Amino acid sequence: MAVQSSAITRWEGDLAHGAGQSTPDSGAFPAVEVSWASRTARAADKTSPEELLAAAHSSCFCMALSHELAEAGTPPERLEATASVEFDPDEGVRHSHIAVRGRVPGIDQDAFSEAARAAGEGCPISGALKGNIDIAVEATLES
Repeated sequence: MAVQSSAITRWEGDLAHGAGQSTPDSGAFPAVEVSWASRTARAADKTSPEELLAAAHSSCFCMALSHELAEAGTPPERLEATASVEFDPDEGVRHSHIAVRGRVPGIDQDAFSEAARAAGEGCPISGALKGNIDIAVEATLES
């Protein structure tokens, strides 16, 4: 069964001087302010589409990696993934780099790296981005 997720953004003004507010339909988090300045330089208390994409990518990746590890009989105690999405005003979104650290009993670094690679391939957000931007995964197993 398919699930649809929605958000609404209201924008006022032109690109360079305007601003908007994005609100998730679920109410899971409050509306966030967006602006061109938040895309091209950090603007206090405002986000960007790329930062929202990074949040989506890191959370999706953690879910996929948790599943990969559990399916292999080694469920994680903890995973922490940081997705860094790069935006260039002239070229658009260029890549998403995921750095993941995990505490997973009964697994070695090679197996963790392989599970992370597979999660990077199997995560639905990665699938949506694949072929459009470069995706890299860096995995570190904590002892």
